[in-house]
Amino acid sequence: MRWQKPLLLRPRDTVHVVAPAGPFDRAGFEAGLALIAQRYSSRYSPGIFEAHRYLAGDDRRRREELTQALQDASARAIFCARGGYGVMRLLPELPLADAAPSAFVGFSDLTALHLALQAQGRVSIHGPVLTQLGKQASDVHERLFRLLESPEPPPPLTGTATYVSGTAEGPLLGGNLSLVTRLLGTPFLPEWDGAVLLLEDVGERPYRLDRMWTHLRLAGVFERISGIVLGDFTDCDEKNGAYSSADVLRSLAEETGLPCAAGFPIGHGAINQPVPLGTSVRLDAGEARLTFLEGAVRA
Repeated sequence: MRWQKPLLLRPRDTVHVVAPAGPFDRAGFEAGLALIAQRYSSRYSPGIFEAHRYLAGDDRRRREELTQALQDASARAIFCARGGYGVMRLLPELPLADAAPSAFVGFSDLTALHLALQAQGRVSIHGPVLTQLGKQASDVHERLFRLLESPEPPPPLTGTATYVSGTAEGPLLGGNLSLVTRLLGTPFLPEWDGAVLLLEDVGERPYRLDRMWTHLRLAGVFERISGIVLGDFTDCDEKNGAYSSADVLRSLAEETGLPCAAGFPIGHGAINQPVPLGTSVRLDAGEARLTFLEGAVRA
């Protein structure tokens, strides 16, 4: 597949801020927005603060907001207020095939849109949402801005554990494990052949991780990819359990026989380092090292 990269950003470029998933904490949103506004000219609609049950407004509001952002050729990036739930509901009616070359940034439930963009051959950035961004360290902010503004590869990332030694190269695909499994059997998944699969999650007990992982196995995903990168699996342990989520994930990874390293600072943990999805990477699982072979944007 020939991957399409978004155009790079420059200071004061226009960016959209959207809420296509769940409602959010206003104070956390304002803290993240302040960081973005220091560098870019941010734009968002008043409707972004609406709430409907567990959604940031009804489907029509969220779909129209996201559609406008995707089609706006005068803007250079799309930042998301929060994850939660809701993006899957919008996928069938989004103009993904003819979206403007803007950088899309988000994680968690936003994985649904990342995957749909990957299915179209578009590079996007798995990184903090605004309600998380204000809590992140300065090096996370710097890495995000570098990804958006420079066509050069970002620095490598290091994990904490090797589950299966070996090396793998390919496009980095994936995101939140729950969302990856929910889109199996839909037209909103990319081709897995040769990919390095990134997975992370939050609040899923070990048996649920096993169930979702087994779903991927039964769907043939592990027969097609070249390696596995595991980010943070936050709050996934049983209280007073005799085994940890890491124990379960290690066993599951060993069953695949694929190069796999874990503990990368990606996801719902205290540090969520942004990474470019759809770009070529090299995983040295024995060293728990993920090297990025290209940047996320083009001049």
